[in-house]
Amino acid sequence: MAEEQAFSSPTVELIEACVAAAVAAHPLVGSGDKMAVDAVAVDAMRASFNAFDFGGIVVIGEGAKDEAPMLFNGEVLGRGETRDWDIAVDPIDGTRLAAEGVPGAVAVVAASEFGSMMNCPDVYFMHKLVAGPAARGVLDLDLSVAENLHRLAKSLCKPISELTVAVIYKKMNYELIEQVQAAGARWHRFDEGDVAMAVAAATPGSGIDLMIGIGGNPEGVLAAVAVQVLGGFMQGRLAPRNDAEVDSALARGYSPEQKLELDDLVRPGRNVFVLAGVTSGVLADEVNVDSDGVARVEVFVLDSTISGHQKVLRVA
Repeated sequence: MAEEQAFSSPTVELIEACVAAAVAAHPLVGSGDKMAVDAVAVDAMRASFNAFDFGGIVVIGEGAKDEAPMLFNGEVLGRGETRDWDIAVDPIDGTRLAAEGVPGAVAVVAASEFGSMMNCPDVYFMHKLVAGPAARGVLDLDLSVAENLHRLAKSLCKPISELTVAVIYKKMNYELIEQVQAAGARWHRFDEGDVAMAVAAATPGSGIDLMIGIGGNPEGVLAAVAVQVLGGFMQGRLAPRNDAEVDSALARGYSPEQKLELDDLVRPGRNVFVLAGVTSGVLADEVNVDSDGVARVEVFVLDSTISGHQKVLRVA
């Protein structure tokens, strides 16, 4: 586990905000009430942020101001007089997973230098292709699934049959899942939580070699911060569902046909990504509360000023 003093602002603050959300959600794990899980995590994360002396603005949040009273897109966080950071938050990625008490629920937050995150919040879905550093210059979203798997297997020096490919189990991805299996790779099913799965795909040794498919656009930008720090590979393409979303993308300067490179999603520079486990998952274990009521939270931390990913065990 990493020592806390190795981290500087805003990493320390992001860890505290993530831990606050995870601890607040823990009593409701298995409750069956995903709305309540989300509400307590949002409250705790926002309260934590607004006690900090730094300043940032929410680029990826809970939605538009009229839909989300807290952590909404455009909300200013922190007590700092300057706005130095773009902030992306998902107080609980996988609210249904937490409500049902099954693996994969996490609290996530990221920060990048002001003006560096893609800001197209009104398009809800994105087709994503994510892998580790070995895939840079090798994979391409415009290639077939079979060709990308062939190239990745060659780059990783292992047969396609040993590749593990995560595709979220949604109707829009059924054909992709069939293509992955037809090519001979192992399909890793998950139903929610594509931030953690994308980051796992970019993290060597995680057990996930590739993530592909249509998932959340805001989640894609959140994950891109981590992929940027990891030196991994990521491409995306917006997947608007209707004319209104197409118009919104165009108004923000993004064409639905545009292939988005990693640097389009978040620019290189100072980037921080923090993920806290709520239930057990590929990157962090579940919140553990001992008989004295002390909560221990495992946190996965990426900071562009520090080499590699680190795990911190926080006591709350």
